[in-house]
Amino acid sequence: MELVVLNTSGKETGRKVTLDESVFGIEPNQHAVYLEVKQYLAAQRQGTHKSKERSEITASTKKLKKQKGSGSARYGDIKSPTFRGGGRVFGPKPRDYRFKLNKALKRLAKKSVLSQKMRDNSIRVLEDMSLNAPKTKDFITLLDALTLNGKKSLFILPEANKNVYLSSRNLPKTKVMNFNEVSSYDLVNAGEIVFFEGAVEKFQENLKK
Repeated sequence: MELVVLNTSGKETGRKVTLDESVFGIEPNQHAVYLEVKQYLAAQRQGTHKSKERSEITASTKKLKKQKGSGSARYGDIKSPTFRGGGRVFGPKPRDYRFKLNKALKRLAKKSVLSQKMRDNSIRVLEDMSLNAPKTKDFITLLDALTLNGKKSLFILPEANKNVYLSSRNLPKTKVMNFNEVSSYDLVNAGEIVFFEGAVEKFQENLKK
């Protein structure tokens, strides 16, 4: 399995990179992808929601009426959940929504997404590049050359590149990440995935560990 390497003008360089079948050519496991995306989104939740229960309400504890003989339901104090301003029954409490998944399943999820993207022809390889200074205009020129301007795209770097990252930061539909930072959610969320040439081998090795 091979992909042609493109230059910054969107033209073929004549070079090709070999993609590992065990990473880009497996039968996608949708449930593994679902679990990792669910884990990622759960970890983003603050979990700070809170409502007061009966014991936490500040109000009179006086019994509203006698226990028996009124002909209606018995009442305790005004903090009862049946009254306006009373406590809430089984209300939300602060909690941590995060949960764990084993590494093998997380690797399977990434391989599944990449294999599906490969089937959809949504993966490209771009020659390694660097920018002399952060400049969004230069990155937009690159997007135009790749016909990705206005599309959701993920660029995967072989190593941290501050200028490339800063040049893309203000573009709402473009994301630039280092190869070891990418999650299945990032892969699923991107319409097109662009690997820098040096990142392909590193990314594949990372998924074989």
